[in-house]
Order: sequence, then C-alpha cells, then structure tokens
Amino acid sequence: MITKVQGDILLSKAQAIAHGIAPFDHFNQGLALTLRENYPSMAKDFRHYCHQYNPKAGGAWLWAGPEKIIINLMTQEAALDMKSNPGKASIKNVNHALKELRSIIEKEGITSIALPKIATGVGGLSWDDVEPLIEDNLGDLKISIMIYDTYQKGKQAKECFLKAA
Repeated sequence: MITKVQGDILLSKAQAIAHGIAPFDHFNQGLALTLRENYPSMAKDFRHYCHQYNPKAGGAWLWAGPEKIIINLMTQEAALDMKSNPGKASIKNVNHALKELRSIIEKEGITSIALPKIATGVGGLSWDDVEPLIEDNLGDLKISIMIYDTYQKGKQAKECFLKAA
C-alpha cells in the first residue's frame, strides 16, 4: 500500500528509509547529507563498500543501523572524479534501483518503508516520470510504503501502516 505523506522523513516510524544517491557518493547534498549527519557510520560503511565492490548506477545497498535500516538507491551516475559532484539520475537507473529495492524488501522481510520523491531533487528528474516507476515496481507489495511528497522539518507525518496478517 503506497500512501503520500507530509513531514520529516527522519521522524518516520517505518522500518526502513530508501533514498537516491550515486555510486561513491560523498553524501554532501540533500537528504543524503542529513542522513550522513545522523548516521555517520552509514556513510563510512558506504565508502568501504564502494571501494570493495565498485558498484554501478542502478544498484542498491542496504545499511542496517541500530535504529533504522537505510537503503541507498544508486539512481545517479557516479562523479567523474573524487572532487566532483555526482551526475544526474536517469529513468533507467531509477527503474533498476527500484527493482533492487523490491528484491531487498522481499529478501529481508521489510514490512514498511519511507522514501522521498527519489531522484527529483539533486537527481534532477521530474516526479511525473518517477512516480509511475514506483507504482510499477512496488505498488503490488503487501507492505506499508510512505512517499514523503512534502518535506516539513521536525514534523511527524501521519503514516499509514498495514496490520499484520
């Protein structure tokens, strides 16, 4: 069940948060920066993961912290060099990353997830192009999916959770 909510995604009661980044991302812009500030070990672990596995755009990487699972969707192209900002997101990368997200949700038994309007901020895509991809890839899952379509700092969203079967 996909619902749209307004509020601060960092205050979400969902089991996991998914967001868009690039391979080798520095987590220095947008939601990624806020997540790095709140979960510095996630950014450090991601750098280590990238150096070990050299991930490509279109993938996803799960980080399980003490309070929250964060799924990093590699929707953007990697930076040309370590000093540059990442490239823009593409529909192809978003679609592949959402397929990876679905696989992670099913494998890990995740029951609820919160995501922003992925790839539309720093990634530069139109929500009108991204939203149908979320519906197509995740819409039939029997979990609670909250899309934070309006950011309101410090405000708890009115999230809807499915009751356990």
